[in-house]
Amino acid sequence: MQRGMWSYVADEDRIPKDHPLRAMRALIDPVLRDLSPRFSQLYASNGRASIPPEYLLRAPLLQLLYSVRSERMLIEQLHYNMLFRWFVGLNTDDPVWHATTFTKNRERLMQGDIARAFFDRVFAIAQARELVSDEHFTVDGTLIEAWAGQKSFRPKDDSGDGRPGPGSNPTVDFRDERRSNETHASRTDPDARLVKKARGQASHLGYHDHVLMENRNGLVAQATLTIASGRAEREAALALVDRLRNRGRITLGADKGYDVADFIAQCREREVTPHVACTSDPRRSSAIDGRTTRHPGYVWSQRKRKRVEEIFGWLKTVGALPRRDIGAEIA
Repeated sequence: MQRGMWSYVADEDRIPKDHPLRAMRALIDPVLRDLSPRFSQLYASNGRASIPPEYLLRAPLLQLLYSVRSERMLIEQLHYNMLFRWFVGLNTDDPVWHATTFTKNRERLMQGDIARAFFDRVFAIAQARELVSDEHFTVDGTLIEAWAGQKSFRPKDDSGDGRPGPGSNPTVDFRDERRSNETHASRTDPDARLVKKARGQASHLGYHDHVLMENRNGLVAQATLTIASGRAEREAALALVDRLRNRGRITLGADKGYDVADFIAQCREREVTPHVACTSDPRRSSAIDGRTTRHPGYVWSQRKRKRVEEIFGWLKTVGALPRRDIGAEIA
């Protein structure tokens, strides 16, 4: 039996009217139209036609929402998944680009600050619909692993002339070797740093991911990725607060890792009331005093701030982002 060679059903008609992606596309398409003039500035008007940047911004949303593990697997799905093709904007017979197109265009979109502008405009829609708080926020950070192994973390003055072990994945003995970020660097991802989540835990190469959450519905207001350091979380928190537009006095919830006198002072200079958890370390005193903790709002912020862990949990599980891709933007 010969299968039919032609289809007379439009892609639009194949998608259920109540499918959640319809609402999402209706939300982001006006944003992409607003950004169209900025797209034109990034791409030359002559030469070979480029992949529309609208496609390159829609496609990663599918990767996040459907837990697609890699861009290569996403491209595979775009070849046969009609729902994915419709959401991205591809017609039934349109060719699909190569997975390396993401890598080649990511830097261009980042340099043009397109990804951040896209995020800010979507968040502005939530603001217009009064879905977010403009007074109460929470900040936190988490470690993101780098796509680099411990074997790539080698002395900076190592010329590479040492004798490697046999095979393509030689055995390396780190015993009795003192390794630090001052003396060593990853050959695979030079921006990665050797970090550990807590004292006594194993170290790995990674970055710090930071999120500023509004407290009404737990939506991400700002986010950034930084090179890992002892001050990265507090410095990034202040930078994220500074990005908020048209803000007045706000409260900022955070865990006890932010209970540092210098950070608290800089918050107050910015008219930010620090609803930071008090340190339990007996070796130092808390920078948060009774003038702050006596207010009911402080207790409420401490309850709300725990929702930020849901964001990190979603990113690392459903969002399939336990690691940072080489080439992704670093603040």
